[in-house]
Amino acid sequence: MQKVIIDCDPGIDDSLAIMLALKSPEIEVVGITIVAGNSPAEMGFRNAKKILSFMGRLDVPVYIGAQKPRVRDYINALDTHGEDGLGESFLPDVPDQDIPSKTAVEFMSEILKSGDVSVIALGPLTNLAELIDTDLAAFLSIKRLVSMGGNFRSHGNCSPVAEYNYWEDPDSAALVYDTLYENHKKIEMVGLDVTREIVLTPEILGKMKEANPKVGGFIEKITYFYFKFHWEWEHIRGCVINDPLAVAQFIDPDILNGLEAFTQIETGGISIGQSVVDSMGFYRKDSNAVIYTEVDKQKFWDMFLKRIIKL
Repeated sequence: MQKVIIDCDPGIDDSLAIMLALKSPEIEVVGITIVAGNSPAEMGFRNAKKILSFMGRLDVPVYIGAQKPRVRDYINALDTHGEDGLGESFLPDVPDQDIPSKTAVEFMSEILKSGDVSVIALGPLTNLAELIDTDLAAFLSIKRLVSMGGNFRSHGNCSPVAEYNYWEDPDSAALVYDTLYENHKKIEMVGLDVTREIVLTPEILGKMKEANPKVGGFIEKITYFYFKFHWEWEHIRGCVINDPLAVAQFIDPDILNGLEAFTQIETGGISIGQSVVDSMGFYRKDSNAVIYTEVDKQKFWDMFLKRIIKL
């Protein structure tokens, strides 16, 4: 069992990723850290608690981290995730769940140095950038770092060239990638090239509800808004669920394939947030990233449905 911190900004697809992680025997979720992204940090904290309550796992600690990007003004994604960040399901808050005094970065610093702990980052990389600032040794102790973010050959989802997590806080993403390069380490980029292939369709959702009315009905409640958004803006019949793919890849590395390359994140101008992947080795620099470009959709859905719905 691999110890994992899930760093996230719940968020509809973050919630599905948390559910998958909690249902996976290969993973021990030692904590959930919240960053401002899809939803403001305190809303993300409440949403994480709602998911943990539904899963019967309120034993998993949740900590609040950065409430705004490193340099830019904060721009949430509630237009995509709904007024409450959970598809306007307006689930009741979990009672008597006080915000811990320990911050997300303090928790990370403490537990990462204990050794053998990985991070699955599903939101902007602000918490990790703050960890670099305050405790570089803890950051470099991360066993494996998987990030749902960025894009290579695919177009962006909040600009022609940028994916939301890296666009939201490009300065933090740039610091993380640069620090990894300087210390001969790698990040695994699960970007839009592969996550766009993971579409929860009405047919799949219908089968989920049929097989497990409780869980399927819960997923329908939090994704209904997401379905409407994707149809209105991208004419997709269904909704792209990005974040669970990062968890699935952490569990089974055969789900995704790609390439290693030196990668930088643009921090300004018209291409702000773009992940610049030197796939041709133009700079003659060692790689600091594994960039995933191909996905085995059948393997993903087999894992997701068997674990979440027990199909």
